[in-house]
Amino acid sequence: MSESRANTQKTGSLITEWRPEEPAFWQSKGHGIASRNLWISVPCLLLAFCVWMLFSAVAVNLNKVGFNFTTDQLFMLTALPSVSGALLRVPYSFMVPVFGGRRWTAFSTGILIIPCVWLGFAVQNPATPFSVFIMIALLCGFAGANFASSMANISFFFPKAKQGGALGINGGLGNLGVSVMQLVAPLVISLSMFAVFGGTGVEQADGTMLFLENAAWVWVPLLAVFTIAAWFGMNDLATSKASLKSQLPVLKRAHLWIMGVLYLATFGSFIGFSAGFAMLAKTQFPDVNILHFAFFGPLFGALARSAGGAISDRFGGIKVSLINFVFMAIFSALLFTTLPNNGVGGNFIAFFGVFLMLFLTAGLGSGSTFQMISVIFRKLTMDRVKAQGGTEERALREAATDTAAALGFISAIGAVGGFFIPKAFGTSLALTGSPAGAMKVFLVFYIVCVVITWVVYGRKSSK
Repeated sequence: MSESRANTQKTGSLITEWRPEEPAFWQSKGHGIASRNLWISVPCLLLAFCVWMLFSAVAVNLNKVGFNFTTDQLFMLTALPSVSGALLRVPYSFMVPVFGGRRWTAFSTGILIIPCVWLGFAVQNPATPFSVFIMIALLCGFAGANFASSMANISFFFPKAKQGGALGINGGLGNLGVSVMQLVAPLVISLSMFAVFGGTGVEQADGTMLFLENAAWVWVPLLAVFTIAAWFGMNDLATSKASLKSQLPVLKRAHLWIMGVLYLATFGSFIGFSAGFAMLAKTQFPDVNILHFAFFGPLFGALARSAGGAISDRFGGIKVSLINFVFMAIFSALLFTTLPNNGVGGNFIAFFGVFLMLFLTAGLGSGSTFQMISVIFRKLTMDRVKAQGGTEERALREAATDTAAALGFISAIGAVGGFFIPKAFGTSLALTGSPAGAMKVFLVFYIVCVVITWVVYGRKSSK
């Protein structure tokens, strides 16, 4: 038996040997297996983002179907999935080495059917209390946690030199789910699709019908299909197996917390703007039907994330991240010039254009900072194991486990932005009538990230 064939020995869906850093193995066997797992992972993650951001489209329409929630309550519903998503990313980041990537991807995708079905019924009854929507919003957060386990799983399949691109594709096309949802939801809520399941719709003032339940139910059959695809098409890697205890030491590393701050500024901005942009635009420019345009921002950001990972593999994540934070600060400052003052003035086209650039830079930065995480933690672990006299094989194995744990945990920190950004907009509007106060905080934060990136990483890499 050849070396490469031995390295891909299978037991059912379990691969018992996996050495992607060996060029011969990667060319002959590894690339094909890794690509198959990646391209099943992508639609599973895309659907998870659709479910995670459901309330960014649903909340805008709740009062149109008979509810009477305040603006602050609606902002709260868009923010809550990010709370549970961020908290759950911590345990989710450790699940793949414990249960296996195939099993966990299938399970974590399948359970998302629950909040979708429940939300579809809840929006049809105007007597549904706000507390029930809070519970459904928190359950949608399980979808946001999938990102941590998905990215950790894909990191095990690819060699170091290709991780930035692979993670960029998985994360970027997965992030595309936000845009897909915000494009599909406004279309399907105008159609009678699920009358057989009780979807009757609500008549609007202009005589049209609004089937808000469709925004949730349309994802159920797709979730079922890709749950099955993950179970039968993906693989578990025996080489990625690790106990929870063996993964926890990564939390003691200072770089985990520093990179967590940088990722909060990039991915946190992407998911926070995705959750809150539609509601924010509606408050500032009420005459514009923002749901016709809202999907463009997440679309730009998601595509930029894929590019950010590949560009960082070529030019270095530190350099790309540093330049990107500078532009995030510039666009944040420009946004102030586009806002109306006490309901007067403002320019929607300029507002929308600047926000598109914020989505673009948030996406690019998400890809570049994730590439930085892979490079930094792999080097730290390899150096530690070799200093202890460990073998190259052990160093590679522990580096893969530590990197996956770090990617997952840092992604949990980044997800917090999905709560704080829409909540900051809601609070600023409630206190001052303008989102400018929240934007000032974001501007200062981006400037701080420029300083951190240069002081901690930039100066070293330029020497």
